[in-house]
Amino acid sequence: MTATLLLLEDDLQLSDTVKQFLEFNGYRVYCAYDGFQAQDIVYEKTIDLMLLDVKVPQMNGFEFLKSLRDEGREIPAIFITSLNSVDDVEKGFSAGCDDYIRKPFALKELLVRVESLLKRTFGTHEEKIPLSKGLLFDTKEMQLTYEGRRVSLKTKELKLLSLFLQHPNELLSYEKINETLWGYDEDPSPGSLRTYVKTLRAHIGKEEIETVKNIGYRFVKK
Repeated sequence: MTATLLLLEDDLQLSDTVKQFLEFNGYRVYCAYDGFQAQDIVYEKTIDLMLLDVKVPQMNGFEFLKSLRDEGREIPAIFITSLNSVDDVEKGFSAGCDDYIRKPFALKELLVRVESLLKRTFGTHEEKIPLSKGLLFDTKEMQLTYEGRRVSLKTKELKLLSLFLQHPNELLSYEKINETLWGYDEDPSPGSLRTYVKTLRAHIGKEEIETVKNIGYRFVKK
C-alpha cells in the first residue's frame, strides 16, 4: 500500500503537474483547491502527509493546519508557498508544519523532502522495520512479512501496526487510534479494535502491545 498525500494548491496547472509527478513516483494524491475542500479530504480519507499552499481560498494554509493541530491531528505537513520572509517561515512552523519549501521549487527537491519526512515519521531511514526474528514490516508497501512470506492482515490491522511503529513507547489514546483507523463516515468499533490488537499480538508478541485501561494502547519497543 502506497503513501497517500493531500495536495492543497489553487493553481490548477501547478497542482496537476505536482500530482502527476508524485503519482509517477508511486504515491496516491488527493487534490484540494481551497481550505474547505482540504478539510473534507482529511476527514474522509487516511492521509499520510500533506503538501499545503498558504494563499488559497476559503481558509488559508496556515489556518487549515492550525485547525488540524488544535484537534490533535499530527499528519506530517510541508508548506509550499511563494511567501518567503522569515516571519512567514516562522508562522508556518508555529502553525505546526514539519517542513517549508519556497516557490519556485524543483520537483526532485519536493520528492526528496516528501520521502525524508515519511521516513522520519516512522523513526527510521529503513523501508523495512524488523519486529522480531524473521518478522519485517515494509513501511512503503504497508506489508508484514515472516521469513519473506506475506502475513495476511486486514487493512485496519496494518494501519494500526503502522501507527504503533510511528509512535514507539508512546501511549496512544482510543481517540487517536480511532481517528487513524476509521474514516469520517465510519463509526469506530471498540470490539473490532480489540480484535485487531489481539491479531497483532498473535503475530508480533503479546508483550509488545500494552493495554492502558480506559485510555488506549502502547507499543513497547525494546
